[in-house]
Amino acid sequence: QVQLVESGGGSVQAGGSLKLSCTVSTTIFSTYCMAWFRQAPGKEREVVASTFSTYQTYYADSVKGRFTISKEYVKNTLYLQMNSLEPEDTSMYYCAANPGICGRPPHLSHFAYWGQGTQVTVSS
Repeated sequence: QVQLVESGGGSVQAGGSLKLSCTVSTTIFSTYCMAWFRQAPGKEREVVASTFSTYQTYYADSVKGRFTISKEYVKNTLYLQMNSLEPEDTSMYYCAANPGICGRPPHLSHFAYWGQGTQVTVSS
């Protein structure tokens, strides 16, 4: 069983930055597709970004140029650097993992393992 633990959420003003982390309990982290999803109240869970390797990443149009997803293999940790945050980015953010390469675009049904979520709130 793979466990994912997110951290780094919080409250910021519009234009600010946050960095989310997701620590993964597997030694084969490098062979997993990793992704960040988000879900706002009353809305469906949507993909934010995914990565299998440095050369295989995906970003939702709404976050392109503002968010960066990355893996740190030594620490088995996934990151999401979020810059120029907007009130529309306010959501619960979830880390997800699945063995193998990522779908394109990735879909929540592709992922077997999920974290508990971390709240991001952006005020105007």
